[in-house]
Amino acid sequence: MADQAMEGSQPVDLSKHPSGIVPTLQNIVSTVNLDCKLDLKAIALQARNAEYNPKRFAAVIMRIREPKTTALIFASGKMVCTGAKSEQQSKLAARKYARIIQKLGFPAKFKDFKIQNIVGSCDVKFPIRLEGLAYSHGAFSSYEPELFPGLIYRMKQPKIVLLIFVSGKIVLTGAKVRDETYTAFENIYPVLTEFRKSQQWYVID
Repeated sequence: MADQAMEGSQPVDLSKHPSGIVPTLQNIVSTVNLDCKLDLKAIALQARNAEYNPKRFAAVIMRIREPKTTALIFASGKMVCTGAKSEQQSKLAARKYARIIQKLGFPAKFKDFKIQNIVGSCDVKFPIRLEGLAYSHGAFSSYEPELFPGLIYRMKQPKIVLLIFVSGKIVLTGAKVRDETYTAFENIYPVLTEFRKSQQWYVID
């Protein structure tokens, strides 16, 4: 039970999440090889949940409701699945797409399923001084508020990119396994507390 750290209903496993905050997984991107050539036009015409506009994009875009995901299906037989909230959901969705392709008469297999990117997010519930953070962690940070409101922090170990916002909202991307997301957040949390904005009150006589 200890490993089921859910905010709200269940207690957080503090040995794994010392900050007491568990990033929520928002999007899983996975790839799979259906291992056969596909006729995208035929798929688009037969599958009711598919769209295909070859002038704009060289893949069929297919959606299913459960798990709520989108697949990009290429003529080579390669497929990208996005939108799932967990690794299991991503695999289940990818299998469902493969089955749809099989039912349309293609000899689709299910090879080399791989999680390519996990996007997580959380809220540390306090404002952060991004200028100070960017200055003291210059080697890892890029912060150009005119271009993008968040600070982009490129962590080396694990290799994760974090978007850090003044509000205390954090987005973590680039993980291949969810523990990298958790580790990256625990690595950055003490840094964030160091650059916590203090609410100052000035008394005017």
